[in-house]
Amino acid sequence: MLADPNKRIRWILLVFVLIFGAVALRSAFLATVNAQELSQRVDMNHVQEVDTPAHRGTIFDRDGNELAVGVEAKTVIANPNLITDPGKVAGLLAPVLKCDPGSLLQKLTGDPGSGFVYLARKIDPATGDAVAQLAQQQHLDGIEVKAEEKRVYPQNQLAAQVLGYAGTDNTGLAGIELQEDSVLAGTPGRQRVVTAADGSQIETISLDEGVRGKDVWLTIDQSIQYEAEQVLTDTVKKWSAKGAEAVVMNPRTGEIYAMANVPTENANQFGDLTDAQRRNHTVVDTYEPGSVFKVVMAAAGLEEGVVKPGQTFYLPPTLELGGRTIQDAEDRGPVDWDLSKILIHSSNVGAVTVGMRLGKDKLYDWIGRFGFRAPTGVDFPGEASGFMDPPGQWSGSTIGNVPIGQGVTVTALQMATAYATVANGGVTVQPHLVRRVGDQDAPVNPGHRVISEATAQQLDTYFTQVVEDGGAPLAKVDGYHVAGKTGTAQKIDADGKYSNTNYIGSFVGYAPAAEPQLLVMVMVDEPHPFGGGATVAAPAFQKIMEFSLQKMRIAP
Repeated sequence: MLADPNKRIRWILLVFVLIFGAVALRSAFLATVNAQELSQRVDMNHVQEVDTPAHRGTIFDRDGNELAVGVEAKTVIANPNLITDPGKVAGLLAPVLKCDPGSLLQKLTGDPGSGFVYLARKIDPATGDAVAQLAQQQHLDGIEVKAEEKRVYPQNQLAAQVLGYAGTDNTGLAGIELQEDSVLAGTPGRQRVVTAADGSQIETISLDEGVRGKDVWLTIDQSIQYEAEQVLTDTVKKWSAKGAEAVVMNPRTGEIYAMANVPTENANQFGDLTDAQRRNHTVVDTYEPGSVFKVVMAAAGLEEGVVKPGQTFYLPPTLELGGRTIQDAEDRGPVDWDLSKILIHSSNVGAVTVGMRLGKDKLYDWIGRFGFRAPTGVDFPGEASGFMDPPGQWSGSTIGNVPIGQGVTVTALQMATAYATVANGGVTVQPHLVRRVGDQDAPVNPGHRVISEATAQQLDTYFTQVVEDGGAPLAKVDGYHVAGKTGTAQKIDADGKYSNTNYIGSFVGYAPAAEPQLLVMVMVDEPHPFGGGATVAAPAFQKIMEFSLQKMRIAP
């Protein structure tokens, strides 16, 4: 044992000197002899910055019911460069993913040299966790499970063609999802990810959290939307129709409570549907409206003074015009009818008589004033504008077509908006589907006057008489005065001639007639056997209107 303290200190110093010397020699070795090998090891670690998808905003109905939401999902990805036995990996993963091993093997070997391939996108979390556990247990290098968000539509068919859908990458591709994509999408985040040579993550650093997309509240009322779809579905089934459409709106604000298309489709399967199945027909498709279009003739005639309340016209059974015979739907003899009777009986001869008094230029002008020939401006992508030839291209018989809703095409929403103008005292408002974005109410364009209040009141009287005096008895709603108009339009066959078998039946109306708060437009495409607006569309209107009045607590 060393008793001399100085010797002990010298021994300790010697040990430290030897240690420091060894460290210095090792450092020199690493910096020179082994520098290339260390550099290669560092290079084998991979550092990359990647975007992290933002959480997409939720779409609600007007009462806060979820119509489109983002839910947790898992995605399985692979780095084929790190997989030495693709057949084994495919065989192990296929039972868990419930898919064919051959399809997995194709993905793993289909692109030689690829460092990234999706094996399964946005599967349920339990399946994703099972894959992750299997990969860990079996040491499946190159297999990774990532968390993602999947777009889900909890109400399935409800308003599917209105909502549209977001694709696999959560980008809006149709409907409201497309229209409001910029606010729903949010801002992606950013991460720095360090992975080892075997594909395992060494470190993940969040550089930017990103911003969640804003929520969107629609004007749609879930209950009214459901009722409208059910009524139309029953109507289509009863009449063996091709399809049907309905719009329920507030004529004073332009808020759309329901926008229904039948057949309905499941929004969760939107990506697998055809373009025709995805279409929101009420907005993007046009048709010849028939007698519901007589609202333009009546309003223009009153505004221009070519017809006055109570003024009668001699109406023969038929009119010969431009080589075409115009007659009413029901056979009759000569009559003297005022505008009220012309509308109640939906007289084609009477409508054309008023139209000829207006002349083609004024009639064309008033059609434009009521919003036809141009989109309504509704907040929905792909809106159609309708079509009509300018007066310079009219033939000798055109003045006999247009007043009765032939030779002009419109959308169901345009027609609903035209009647909303009358219901709103002559002031039109822009229909809209979006009520609020985030914490801000959506801007609404102010309305503008189209016809005088006096003309609107006179039309209210006429359209109320249509329902109550025999023109559309099946549209009556107990306890309420209803104003409205029927329409039965021949469709054009492939040969370009009007069909004698295929028709469109429609009805547009509002209530309470003296203080309108709800408007419903129904269109039924090709009901069979023959059924027009009064027999096919009016009963559907009645059911939807009655339910909507109760839901919105509008007193009789």
